[in-house]
Amino acid sequence: MEPQTSQTITVTVNGETYEREVEARRLLIHFIRDDLDLTGSHVGCDTGNCGACSVIYNGQLVKSCMLLAVQADGARIETVEGLAPEDGKLHALQQSFSDHHALQCGYCTPGMLMSAKALLDANPSASEEEIRKGLQGNICRCTGYWNIIDAVKAVAR
Repeated sequence: MEPQTSQTITVTVNGETYEREVEARRLLIHFIRDDLDLTGSHVGCDTGNCGACSVIYNGQLVKSCMLLAVQADGARIETVEGLAPEDGKLHALQQSFSDHHALQCGYCTPGMLMSAKALLDANPSASEEEIRKGLQGNICRCTGYWNIIDAVKAVAR
């Protein structure tokens, strides 16, 4: 018997349900970016080190370059595109990142935002130490992290 090379999956991303045929070896980040055209999450290292591809998967923060798309069958996924409410305003974290100058090149920003959201969903009044720990799986090469931590602290209050 030949190994299965593709599979139909159904996944809910940012509240919208999609059904797609995917190759068994396709990474979740490539499914999100290329198949669903949700390009906010970034491909950084493809090794799970940088966090640029972080999404919330069934309520848990994951690095989408470390999961296969077929593993997401039946999952609920939140990406950075799903943060802002439908009224066109920014999510509190997005606004705080802007207010606290926590953006420079922006490459790490989607992963940082999703990591911060997952942290604050679980612990709305996270301390600075908890914020630092919650963001430790994300690499930023521009900001030095101070403004990112300040931005998350401002929302955590």
